[in-house]
Amino acid sequence: MNLGFIGTGKITSSVIAGICKSSIKYKKILISSRNKIIANKLKKKFKRIVIEKENQKIVDSSNWVFLAVTPSVGEKILKNLQFKSSQTIVSFISTITIPELKKIIKVKADIVRAIPLPPISLKKGPVPICPPNRKVKIFFDKIGSTIEIKNEKLSINFWSTSGMMASYYEILKIMSDWLVRKGIKRLDAQKYITTLFLALSEDAVANSKKELKYLVKESQTPKGLNEQGLKEMNKKGVYKSVISTLNSIHKRLNK
Repeated sequence: MNLGFIGTGKITSSVIAGICKSSIKYKKILISSRNKIIANKLKKKFKRIVIEKENQKIVDSSNWVFLAVTPSVGEKILKNLQFKSSQTIVSFISTITIPELKKIIKVKADIVRAIPLPPISLKKGPVPICPPNRKVKIFFDKIGSTIEIKNEKLSINFWSTSGMMASYYEILKIMSDWLVRKGIKRLDAQKYITTLFLALSEDAVANSKKELKYLVKESQTPKGLNEQGLKEMNKKGVYKSVISTLNSIHKRLNK
């Protein structure tokens, strides 16, 4: 089959990298030339990549079409594209709902919303999809861990938490910068912080059948460093600000 991507940004680049490293069978991957730098990098790195200047040519030549543009661009360009009822259309667009997509696309194709994140390039990370779709689940299970959601309103909760990705990286950056200011070499600081949080995340996944509050408790000792860190950050309202931010993102997505 042929896979087509409308939009050539970070998510498209990550998904294509995951596909090309997986067992997914395809003839060609067609991508738009909107971001020439990313498009040319992908074509140079992976075989069977075709760059198209016109989005309609991507749609015409693809069995599956992935919508990976911003909401404002999507509202502008999708209404001018002619899709086929035989296609599977997977949207990565955060604020355009399935009913809205159906009105824009105008054909009775399989339409699924998905939330892949950059680690999918490593074939890692969760991929919530809505509504449940067997073939789309099988596809994403080959490059990540698919979570099927029946209710689109519930899927908004996952979109909200995915909006905290940059915030997470900022925490890693702040801690690495702090080590550098204390005299640690940049590469050593970043290696330590990133591998520390990788190990913590893997431990959390391994223990994900437990409630996370137990990991919080087990990582502390009375009057220890972790107890101090947690108490001080709680006192400063750090975790309340996380909830406040999630609520704010959620409110935006519900508009």
